[in-house]
Amino acid sequence: MTTSLSAKARDKLMKVSTATISTALFKVGLKNQFIQDVRPVSPKPWNMVGQAYTLRYIPAREDLNPLSVFQDPTHPQRVGVEEIPPGHVMIIDSRKDPRAASAGSILVTRMMKRGVAGVVTDGGFRDAPEIGQMDIPSYHNRPSAPTNLTIHQAIELNGPIGCGDVAVFPGDVIVGDQEGVIVIPLHMVDDIAHESTEMTAFEDFVTEQVKAGAAVIGLYPATSEKAQADYAAWREKTGR
Repeated sequence: MTTSLSAKARDKLMKVSTATISTALFKVGLKNQFIQDVRPVSPKPWNMVGQAYTLRYIPAREDLNPLSVFQDPTHPQRVGVEEIPPGHVMIIDSRKDPRAASAGSILVTRMMKRGVAGVVTDGGFRDAPEIGQMDIPSYHNRPSAPTNLTIHQAIELNGPIGCGDVAVFPGDVIVGDQEGVIVIPLHMVDDIAHESTEMTAFEDFVTEQVKAGAAVIGLYPATSEKAQADYAAWREKTGR
């Protein structure tokens, strides 16, 4: 059983789209893995790939959530920023509520310097213009200036969460591209990475054919013998 994301699977997932991964997951019965209403703070020319490290917020209660809580060295948000392993993705359950920020540029900078693969929230980020300029993929619902303490109370690290209507368990594999973010159960990741790579090769072939004037019937999917033969020849020629 897969216990961690391999370098081989990571490399494959860096080269495929969340759309293709979504179809690969649908083939094995998983229909709700694409995180809803979450988009890049700014598009990056590379995929975000890493295992999930989770942070969960609940609704803030004023007597327990004053500004002074940030002085507590055990505050879950601060601890998470310092403990998330390099190469992982910080994924935050903000209850789909972007009225207050899940984090800001200082915490995201710290995670970037620590080698974190990316940051995802179904809420919002403050300092979004600065975060968008960083070399770390970041995804949120929309910019949100108010401090998280006004709406959210950090309550738990690295437990199961919901993010954008998707269940996320610690260690799940998170992939983000310019469209959004998808969640792959860890035990499926090798098979999904392989299938997504195969699908990408075929779709690249189909795209070439359609650009050259081919009709899609019989080609996409490849139900005709000619399309199947042409694809086999294309793969041999391209080394795909």
